[in-house]
Amino acid sequence: MAKTLMGALTTTKMLQPVPTRGGGGWLNLIREPFTGAWQRNMELSNDTVLAQATIFSCITLIAGDIAKVGWGLRENKGNIWVPVDNPAYSLVLRKPNSFQNDQQFRESWALSKLIYGNTLVLKGRDQRGVVNRLWVLNWRCVQPLVTDSGDVYYRLNKDPLSDQFQDEAIVPASEVIHDRFNTFFHPLIGLSPLYSAAAVAGHSLEIQTNTTQFFGNGARPSGILTAPGRLEPGRAKELKDQWDSAFGGENAGKVAVLGDGLSFSQMQMTSTDAQLIEQLRWDAEEAARAFHVPGYMVGVGAEPSYNNAQALILRYYGQCLQPLMEAMERCLGDGLSLDSRLEVHLSTAALLRMDTVTQMEIAVKGISGGVFTPNEARNDFNLPSKTGGDAVYLQQQNYSIEALAARDATNPLAAPAPAATPVVEAPAVVVEPADTVEEQRALLSLFRKGLGLK
Repeated sequence: MAKTLMGALTTTKMLQPVPTRGGGGWLNLIREPFTGAWQRNMELSNDTVLAQATIFSCITLIAGDIAKVGWGLRENKGNIWVPVDNPAYSLVLRKPNSFQNDQQFRESWALSKLIYGNTLVLKGRDQRGVVNRLWVLNWRCVQPLVTDSGDVYYRLNKDPLSDQFQDEAIVPASEVIHDRFNTFFHPLIGLSPLYSAAAVAGHSLEIQTNTTQFFGNGARPSGILTAPGRLEPGRAKELKDQWDSAFGGENAGKVAVLGDGLSFSQMQMTSTDAQLIEQLRWDAEEAARAFHVPGYMVGVGAEPSYNNAQALILRYYGQCLQPLMEAMERCLGDGLSLDSRLEVHLSTAALLRMDTVTQMEIAVKGISGGVFTPNEARNDFNLPSKTGGDAVYLQQQNYSIEALAARDATNPLAAPAPAATPVVEAPAVVVEPADTVEEQRALLSLFRKGLGLK
């Protein structure tokens, strides 16, 4: 008998399961590539699709990248978000439950959302009602319920890892965190990218299975065993079984000795059937496209020609990781009932770390431009702070246009210099050559008077 946690229901008849697409039951994990495939054991399940190499690579790549970024609390102080430590919430972020650390918890969250399109996290509370434990539940064991008045509940099967209940339970939406992906058909039911990638995954797996069988027969196509006369059906089957037993599988390539006029003609493989690599590459590209992962990050296709690692990572982050990470931040913040001054933040510093040369150029320009303090730049390189390095520095010769205009208007030293006094040159004294001593003395006396000398 189901029971409720942190709330009671008046009657179980009020609860109505959320319908799934196609009306084929609550959780349709089986996909038919064509009508009647399920009856022929050719259906595609989530477990089967995950065996496709590109899909496995995309899911583990995304979940691993989200898991490796750290998270913490930030507080808004003067429109600046500053990392803080809060005793009510920081502990559950560092250690969500007894068997997972924060990295394992984030990976489980991302894996559930990517595979099932939904992540449901059950809350555990202390005596004060504060959330102090979190468990990512198996989505296969969860069923959303809606009352006639629109209230949302969840039916949960027994989970031995979470100690909240020992039997099936019905919990209100306030006791879980539901992160859903691509709500195409219902706002409470997310849709996994596997919905789009299932067909190409089935096609790729079928090619790999047939290729394995083909190479198991010595990489030789089948042939035709011909008799000169008419064979009874029983005799034809007997000859076929003998041939397959003697020259098929591990016996392929052995020498055959034919009698009674029998002959063997090997069938030729068409060029279309031989293009396995091209078909597998197309399947891999389609699978990567469904997850918004650039093909080169999972070994599909050629890498971009330009050599800029940071630009490539930014592209991957913007089109693939950012929606998942921001949704996780919002859902977790709402689930912990944080006020408007606090938020959960996933740091992308390790993910978007640029090459050393670019990082050094940005640090130097940031310090000289008054953006970073020297200690902030040193900390980015994991270097200790230095005395006096917490101040912002700026070049002294940098002035605004307004400051220069005010200086010119008030500073007398900056006023225009007065015009220079013109220089009047004295008339030139012309001395004629003297013939006698008396004339020379008279001219010398005249010259000294002209100079002001006695």
